[in-house]
Parts: sequence; C-alpha cells; structure tokens
Amino acid sequence: MENIAHRQHHTIAFGDTDASSWLHFPNIFRFIEATEHDFLKSRDVIVFDRALGGWPRVHVQCDYHAPLVAGDEIEVILSLGKIGTTSLTWNFQVVRLPEQLAASGQIVTVRVDATGKTQVISEKERTALTRSNT
Repeated sequence: MENIAHRQHHTIAFGDTDASSWLHFPNIFRFIEATEHDFLKSRDVIVFDRALGGWPRVHVQCDYHAPLVAGDEIEVILSLGKIGTTSLTWNFQVVRLPEQLAASGQIVTVRVDATGKTQVISEKERTALTRSNT
C-alpha cells in the first residue's frame, strides 16, 4: 500500500463477533475509525469538536477477504489516497497477523463545521495530514 499514513494493532474481542463466531461485518469499521482517529490526533488535527466540527463519512466501501474471529490479532494499515478541497479519501487494509489480508477498501470523509456545513480543509490541516512520518 502506497503512502502509508498510519498503522495500528488491534485484537478482535468476543463482543465483536456474531452468532457464527466471526467478526460481525460492520465492526471492521470500528477498528479502521480508531486507527484514523489515532492518526488525526497524532497530527493535531481535530477528530470532532462541538464548536469546530469534524469529518463525517460520506462513502464507505469494504471488500472482505478472510473471516476474523475473537482473539485474532490484526493490524489496520491506513493511507491517504486523495486530499480534495473539502474531503479526504482513506484507503485501508486490515491484515490478520502475521500477513493475511482480511479486508480492504476506502472511506471518504468531508470536513464540516459545527453545523454540518462543508468547509475547505485549512492549510494547517492539509500540512499536518501530508507531512512525512519521519
């Protein structure tokens, strides 16, 4: 995956699974979102603030490649695919450790103010999002 922005380790909990004992399909997004939020916080970019707004999802897409079960160790690999005027396109992979691809896809978020109105991504945010990890 090009332009890796952030990697984060997670463990699938029993409560994340369904009656089949596999990860319930929407729960994958909890891990992806936690990784996204960790990245944003590490760059001093707001995640959500009642006075300043945030980054709601406007599109999600996920392909599931292998089931995950309670106790599985995973790594979410997140990269910025595109930074638009008001939106971010995140690409993600979820890997069952050590190296089995379990899911992949995209999430598009839009920068909004406290009222939910779309706003331009500031230069400060853009710089923080694109600076090197080194």
